[in-house]
Amino acid sequence: MNTKLTLRLDDELIDSAKQHAARTGKSVSRIVADLFEMIRNEKQGREFPLPPVVKSLKGALKGSPVEESEYRKHLEEKYL
Repeated sequence: MNTKLTLRLDDELIDSAKQHAARTGKSVSRIVADLFEMIRNEKQGREFPLPPVVKSLKGALKGSPVEESEYRKHLEEKYL
């Protein structure tokens, strides 16, 4: 059963939520419901399921000899 919930939020926050919803193809209600579901899962000791792309990458670098300094250098070269 779905029940209506009224939230009082700052106008800028609402605009930001609507823009995010449009970018992700979700409604603001769905985003709020996902957040509440995530909070409930954490409270019950369950993890929130990873998106398929992230799940496919999990553990990909396990055992890789990448040093933090090498990664930092890579990011500096890429973004600076």
